[in-house]
Amino acid sequence: MWKLLAGFAVFAALAIYVMSKGGDIDMGGEKHDVTAHAEAASAPASAASN
Repeated sequence: MWKLLAGFAVFAALAIYVMSKGGDIDMGGEKHDVTAHAEAASAPASAASN
């Protein structure tokens, strides 16, 4: 059992190390930004009016 816990600790430390070296990683979860959806919806409408 202690080998399983030691393996998990090593794997978790390795995962954190790799993520820290990976650059800009956002661990904040889903983003619900209203402006991103509004910009995407208005882009086809302005292209269709040309």
